[in-house]
Amino acid sequence: MLSEKYEVARDDYANAGRVSSQVKQYLSSLGVSSDVLRRIAVACYEAEINMIIHAWGGAINLNVTDDGVIQLIFKDVGPGITDLEKALTPGWSTASEEARSFGFGAGMGLVNIKRVSDEFDIVSSEEGTTLTIGFKVS
Repeated sequence: MLSEKYEVARDDYANAGRVSSQVKQYLSSLGVSSDVLRRIAVACYEAEINMIIHAWGGAINLNVTDDGVIQLIFKDVGPGITDLEKALTPGWSTASEEARSFGFGAGMGLVNIKRVSDEFDIVSSEEGTTLTIGFKVS
């Protein structure tokens, strides 16, 4: 299994999308197909933006398993998602005015992540949120 770890800082709008670009480049160098790369890039970008907008920073762990699964684990630090059902509703958002001024906060992040992922699991509490998504390569 191959593993990589990336850090994401709170309110780091200037670097929004940097990690998802690094993940895409890394997986491309491993020969992952363009179709799978596109889906991973969409999901990773949306989750990275959510960490920047809503959390107090966190980490993204990328795992490439020997059995052809790419797994991304997004683990952030607080404040958590108070209502996961609403958060998975298209158009529902708690984004700040600052985030909206940068063009973020349309309420489609988790919806898009779930749509493009083969596996999707999210757990949240006041301590933070852990989102685990998977993609079948083979």
